[in-house]
Amino acid sequence: MRLSAVPAILLVGLALSGCSRSGADDLRAGLTSKETTNSIVRPAAPVPANDVGEADTGQTAAHELAWAGPVPDQDRFETLTRTAAMPTQRPLEAIAPVEPAIMTNPGKRSRIYSQRFRDAKPINFGKITPRHHAVHGVDVSRWQADIDWATLRTQGANFAFIKATDGGDHLDPMFKTNWRKAKEAGIKRGAYHFFYWCRTAGEQADWFIRNVPKDPDALPPVIDVEYNGESKCKRRLSRATVLEKMQVFMDKLERHYGKRPIIYTAPDFYADNLTGEFKDYPFWLRSVAAHPSVRYPNREWVFWQYSGSGLSQGVDGKIDLNVFRGSKADWHNWVAGQSS
Repeated sequence: MRLSAVPAILLVGLALSGCSRSGADDLRAGLTSKETTNSIVRPAAPVPANDVGEADTGQTAAHELAWAGPVPDQDRFETLTRTAAMPTQRPLEAIAPVEPAIMTNPGKRSRIYSQRFRDAKPINFGKITPRHHAVHGVDVSRWQADIDWATLRTQGANFAFIKATDGGDHLDPMFKTNWRKAKEAGIKRGAYHFFYWCRTAGEQADWFIRNVPKDPDALPPVIDVEYNGESKCKRRLSRATVLEKMQVFMDKLERHYGKRPIIYTAPDFYADNLTGEFKDYPFWLRSVAAHPSVRYPNREWVFWQYSGSGLSQGVDGKIDLNVFRGSKADWHNWVAGQSS
């Protein structure tokens, strides 16, 4: 059937209008990216959609997707964003003291549970194993689905790093629920951001700040920097550009939260970009086949992710396992030092 000219024009206009709104509609629908960290395997069963958790007050407006292509003069743009004054840098000793003094007035300290985790793929780490460390914890994202946080804590999750954001427009749909329930269970928790190399550092920092509450009792925010084969961004930036973008992101978070961000990374990315860099920042190192001293020679670290195949009551499927470097007293002192 032939259409008259006027109806045809109206139909074309409606079709174009629908296309122009698709990006914002997708974002409002809570679509998440295909970026994953470490060795988490996506389960075959459906994972929660982005309708969980409590809505953010005053943040219901649609977020426009930023252009993800190459940015002209990007290095100059990133450098210009670093003009604000930064807090005084903490010395390396304050990040992970080897023998910190016991606090004379430590205040209320949370109970530390011994770990009861199992591992689907146990590794022989040699003389110094994760079990030699007193304080264990986990990191989680939407792929762990609905977590029984109270049970997870009794299994040895004394701290938890919770996936919050990636790039400049993706929010983990379980973040709000996990953030709230972890605190209710008495677990010290912090939020992490998966960094995209095809997005500007400033917009990624703004997105994280927009979605992660400023909680004085939270652990420092985490920037997750690594390579990812599933990413649509195939650019390999120069070492200098990587360091510049990281610094812009971390400076902005430190100004907002008053805490020096933690750097999470993996061996290959570290070898290419981070060897000898950021000595005044706490590191969280992924090393699931050997002790960190083997994969990251001469690097001080605060957290060690030693497994991506952990098993625990309170969680269906696998979960990442971590340890804090130090004694129980070291942990209490370090946590107290992060209060803002």
